[in-house]
Amino acid sequence: MEWLEAWLILRSVQGLSDGTLCALVRHFGGPKEVLAASSSELRRVTGLRPSVVAAIRKAPDSSVVAQVRKEMRLVEKGASSIVTLLDDAYPRRLAMIPDPPPVLYVRGTLPSSEDHAVAIVGSRRATPSGALMTQELSQRLAEMGFTIVSGLARGIDAAAHRGALAAKAGTIAVVGCGVDRTYPPEHQQLRRDIEDNGAVVSELPLGSPPLPYHFPRRNRIISGLSLGVIVSEADQKSGALITARFALEQNREVFAIPGAVKQGRHRGAHALIKQGAKLVEEARDVVEELLPQLDEPFRDRVKNAGFQDTAPPVLTAKERQVLSLVHDDPVSIDEVLTEAPFDRAEVMSLLLNLELRGCIQQSPGSCYIRSSGQG
Repeated sequence: MEWLEAWLILRSVQGLSDGTLCALVRHFGGPKEVLAASSSELRRVTGLRPSVVAAIRKAPDSSVVAQVRKEMRLVEKGASSIVTLLDDAYPRRLAMIPDPPPVLYVRGTLPSSEDHAVAIVGSRRATPSGALMTQELSQRLAEMGFTIVSGLARGIDAAAHRGALAAKAGTIAVVGCGVDRTYPPEHQQLRRDIEDNGAVVSELPLGSPPLPYHFPRRNRIISGLSLGVIVSEADQKSGALITARFALEQNREVFAIPGAVKQGRHRGAHALIKQGAKLVEEARDVVEELLPQLDEPFRDRVKNAGFQDTAPPVLTAKERQVLSLVHDDPVSIDEVLTEAPFDRAEVMSLLLNLELRGCIQQSPGSCYIRSSGQG
């Protein structure tokens, strides 16, 4: 475990940024070699400040050594696995960004298809229609073979992960705390499901709390893992826009799902569209943009899975009439019963038929919402 100790000690050097640390490790061949380098050897590295050279050459404080060894004991006990920048298992696409995390803590297994990942992020206060649209889009992309990346947050993030899980596909949650902690706490089961079908990852040491300043920084990992970032229901102050900004800096594609024009919670996504983000109404919109970046076997797989239109279900006249009363925003059962020209028992039967056919879905509060693609 000496290699791990060297990584963790080097990461603790004051003033050493992730980008510089990774450059040094690549230059010298490993963290032990960096720590063993002389001052003159370090000074020959372009752009390395004298203060950083001195910090690397200085022996680590006893408190740093104690913390490093505590982490190593936790790793040995199975609290997480660790993937470093020089490991074959380190995500290839993430390694290409200017400041990749030198060390990734992983619970679960990083999907082998991470090179075909798509990130989906957005509002923590998602509308029922936004969450449904996100989950269906995520599921469709996952069925094509894409790995879905998000941040395990409430709202849109959770819907993105659940869509991938519904497709029985891999998903990656990048968290703003240690991988041995769950935030938000109500996502304990979702987190376990993700670990069983993908991975929960973090650059933060084990035990790190979910502090506010951790989250903007982790967003560069979400975009860095992905071919593109889809933003859903983001207001103008949403953290999802930070992820979109990182995506642009990393030369990733940026997509946005439009919403109601006058709703503030969509204005961030609409601003991205004004700035050139690809508008997304269905999975096809994402796939068309990403196809040139895909290797040929995966491109063929996506084409076969993604461009075969599924015929809509054939509905009776009464089913169509009831379906017309259900919209993108939640409609209460009482409203449908009042508006439909049939007796209560028949309306309830028709609603059940529509739900079984995938035309509508139930949402909280005894409401129904129309499934995407049923416009």
